[in-house]
Amino acid sequence: MNEMQLKYGCNPNQKPSRIFVEEGDLPIEVLNGKPGYINLLDAFNGWQLVRELKAATGLPAATSFKHVSPAGAAVATELSDTLKKIYFVDDLELSPIASAYAAARGADRMSSYGDFVALSDVCDKETATLLAREVSDGIIAPGYTDEALEILKSKRKGTYNVIKIDPDFVPAPIEHKQVFGVTFEQGRNELKIDDELLSNIVTENKIIPDDKKRDLIISLITLKYTQSNSVCYVKDGQAIGIGAGQQSRIHCTRLAGNKADIWWLRQAPQVMNLKFVDGIRRPDRDNTIDVYISDEYMDVLAEGKWQTLFKEKPPVFTKEEQKAWLAQNKGTCVGSDAFFPFGDNVERARKSGVEYIAQPGGSIRDDNVIETCDKYGIAMAFTGIRLFHH
Repeated sequence: MNEMQLKYGCNPNQKPSRIFVEEGDLPIEVLNGKPGYINLLDAFNGWQLVRELKAATGLPAATSFKHVSPAGAAVATELSDTLKKIYFVDDLELSPIASAYAAARGADRMSSYGDFVALSDVCDKETATLLAREVSDGIIAPGYTDEALEILKSKRKGTYNVIKIDPDFVPAPIEHKQVFGVTFEQGRNELKIDDELLSNIVTENKIIPDDKKRDLIISLITLKYTQSNSVCYVKDGQAIGIGAGQQSRIHCTRLAGNKADIWWLRQAPQVMNLKFVDGIRRPDRDNTIDVYISDEYMDVLAEGKWQTLFKEKPPVFTKEEQKAWLAQNKGTCVGSDAFFPFGDNVERARKSGVEYIAQPGGSIRDDNVIETCDKYGIAMAFTGIRLFHH
């Protein structure tokens, strides 16, 4: 089959709609559901991301995609009890690929609501069980166990989108897209991202440990499939904050840094000890936690609404307490898809525990950026490559 008819394009009024290849067959098989235009954009971008993460690290990889940018991405690592709890998977058995997806979705659960999932490895029962209770639009993977497929086919009243991708499919080296009736053509971005890109360390601190190199590689591969401008914070094998599609670099860095901060604050004792009312749904818990660690919680207290959320009244998590907790976050890595034009990006990244940076370099203010890194002992590599994605 070389084409697939779709219900509509990005919006219901955009008809007709289809995907097709000019030669050979489509590299996918729809095992369940009827994926739409945006679903398939997310699926193909997500598949490329996890395929590259697996090739670069040798570890099973997963990503959670929304609107053609990853909300999260991760490789398989052993999750701590704390992370299992804040990702709401402490009651599940987790295989390596299930752990990768739990981390990919868990870092920014609000953005992952209604995501499209991509897995580098065969989807197993453990991953399907995790997915069965989350709000998600679909999944793409190179295969599914019989048990996993049975679980996924029953999701969303039998309409959940399940796509099998041919892992051996090689796309044409030239790609095309149309805008306003004009066809654009370019060579595919086949740039290989590996440790070699981190060899040009321009700061006084020249030491980047192997696990931090892995995290920087994860950030760069994630950025390769994130709508630009973009910045990605990574810690312990998972993206903890992604800022996508911003017009200025500092806004990317702030957006991603704020997400990384929320990820860290969710692990604070004040948050871990929250006692929610019985029957509260996971998405509502996510929203409630965000309210609790924000200024909105004061309004909740003033209006007496805390009883609709919590079994007992939680004490205020003060700004001073939050600042002290955030100061404990260390060893974070950050990647940028284009150069940092000013040292303010480094200043903001440092506040979220960043100690290692990978960015292309090439700004007329590189000296200022390097000087800012040196002020804090941050190690920074100039990759020499840009990773814009549009």
